[in-house]
Amino acid sequence: MPDSPNKLSQFWKELKRRKVTRVISIYAAAAFVILELTDIVAPSLRLPGWTLNFVIILIALGFILVTILSWIYDIDPEGGLVRTEPAHQVKTDEVQVSSNSWKIATYFSFVVIAALIVLNILPRSGRFTGEISLDKSIAVLPFVNDSPNEEKMYFINGTMEAILNNLCKIEDLRVVSRTSVEQYRNNPKPLSEISKEMNVSYILEGSGQKVGDRVLLTIQLLDGIHDQHLWSRQYDRAIRKVQDLIDIQSEVAQLVAEEIEVIITPEEKQLIEKTPTTSLTAYDLYQRGREEHFKYWNNINNKEALQVAEDFYFKALEYDSTFALAYTGLAWVYRNKNYWKEIFSESFLDSGLVLTDISLSYDEQLADAYLFRGRYYRAIGNTEQALKAYDKAIRYNPNDYMGYYYKGVACCNEDIIKCIENIEQSASIDRGILAAYFTILGMIYRNVGFPEKARDYWQDALKLNGDSAAYYLLLSDIEIYQNNHIRAVEFYNRAMAIDSTKSYVDLIGYVLYGKCDVSASFLLFDREEALAYAEKYLERVRVHGEFGLANMHRVGYAKGINGYQEEADSYFEMQLEFCNKQNQLGRVWSEQLFTYYDLAAMAAFRGETEQAYKHLRRFNQRKIMHMWMVWNIKNDPLFDGIRHQADFQQIVRHMEAKYQAEHERVQKWLVQRTNHR
Repeated sequence: MPDSPNKLSQFWKELKRRKVTRVISIYAAAAFVILELTDIVAPSLRLPGWTLNFVIILIALGFILVTILSWIYDIDPEGGLVRTEPAHQVKTDEVQVSSNSWKIATYFSFVVIAALIVLNILPRSGRFTGEISLDKSIAVLPFVNDSPNEEKMYFINGTMEAILNNLCKIEDLRVVSRTSVEQYRNNPKPLSEISKEMNVSYILEGSGQKVGDRVLLTIQLLDGIHDQHLWSRQYDRAIRKVQDLIDIQSEVAQLVAEEIEVIITPEEKQLIEKTPTTSLTAYDLYQRGREEHFKYWNNINNKEALQVAEDFYFKALEYDSTFALAYTGLAWVYRNKNYWKEIFSESFLDSGLVLTDISLSYDEQLADAYLFRGRYYRAIGNTEQALKAYDKAIRYNPNDYMGYYYKGVACCNEDIIKCIENIEQSASIDRGILAAYFTILGMIYRNVGFPEKARDYWQDALKLNGDSAAYYLLLSDIEIYQNNHIRAVEFYNRAMAIDSTKSYVDLIGYVLYGKCDVSASFLLFDREEALAYAEKYLERVRVHGEFGLANMHRVGYAKGINGYQEEADSYFEMQLEFCNKQNQLGRVWSEQLFTYYDLAAMAAFRGETEQAYKHLRRFNQRKIMHMWMVWNIKNDPLFDGIRHQADFQQIVRHMEAKYQAEHERVQKWLVQRTNHR
């Protein structure tokens, strides 16, 4: 053991004498430069994706060869390449003094290596610049169709969506939705701007075309924060069976995950690599149908696209009757066509449910089918089953923004915290309509008694959408619930001055998590104004659909106080029919017990006191109460006949206690969340 340091020291001296250390340092510097140049030039020259790995292997082999040669040979200033004599054969006075050129080359090599480390490695790690490390989030931009044939666009979009969907199946990765990035299809922006707007670290770009049975595809992964190219891949493959295409789609997703250092579980890998059908024709027809369906989702007035989508789904099933995705597509078409037609039917959307039953019998891991079932169960008033279905949808697609959103909607009448968490998660994925999410979150915080947080969210929404009319309507709403009547009217008039076509019913789309009750807005006006508002409300209902039937008793009240008793009675009857059908069929309004509040209000207004209390006690079985519910029951003119009775006041106190309990629970959660950040 005592001899070991001497031997090591002697070996090190021999390495230096033979100039091996200097050769290694110069070689390392050259290798660094070559690798950096390859990384920069390869994408521009459209070199294959394996180019960089090939260069690394060559450099590694070269390193071994250079090290061996530098040990055996040396460069003599006079004699050129000569064999290096062993140490014991060299006399002390014959040891050559190192030339200045070798020293300069060595020092220069160290400088090059150090510079490349500082300029390349450290900035990427974030330690040099002080930036926060990149999180695991990505946006897949719309792929470019390189083909002059626009009819092939469906194939390029379908390939892009398939890659995006594969990435969505990875829980360790946040993937923004396709609807979020569509805005960049014809409106390209700098990567850094897109990255900021989508709140993602990475961006995937692609372009390609389909020529006969060949697919030409170029994919690039980019660091959106630093605007840097990470890697690119080119595919030129014959597609003779579905598996050929699925292999490309799954390979891209897994390569992206590897580069970002994302964890893929065995179940996720299996989902990514799954082949949905064995028929290439069926898959092609499904892609065509999906593209048409997407056009409808972007514009619900495009009924023609919806019909074309349905036709393609049916044709796909002609080639593969076990194609689960096609059955799910048909289920959504059925829902899109028949929701309002069947809302009061006992067989409401049953055909859609059957289609998803068939779909899941062929593929029990299909997230989209579970999402359909969640919305079905929610619509018929079975929140427990809906939540189970949403959880399964999220399990098989951890980036299912609609799954999170509608789960939040379902939780809003049971647990405000879960509601907020799920809607925030949805907003982090569905970045295209962020203003709508801010509006929703503001309403939720308003409902639970945090008006300042509500205003903050609505101001953020205003910055994004510029809809000041909607903004002032929402502010008017808050002032009503805080009993600032004059201020409420002022905000309402501001909204009308900006856009006289606006009304509270316009905000129905933002209040899907609960009931849009407009009784407060009617109380802003005197009798004649209330009547004018009622007419305006009815006009907006004709545009928005039967959802407005939930407020026909408000129209009846406005008609009644202006002396139109016959019309008032007809609207009360419409509301009565609506509530009774909801209760009979167990629809969502009934499950949330809103129908019982309305039945109680109408009974009290008509002097049916016993019925009024029966319905009110049923409504009071709700687990939590929102601010607007407490305000309504205190101020609703339909309850004027029983307002001062002891039983009524006791119910009001119970409602206030439930509202206050949830307010305090959310307040405690907000403090804890702030402390953890």
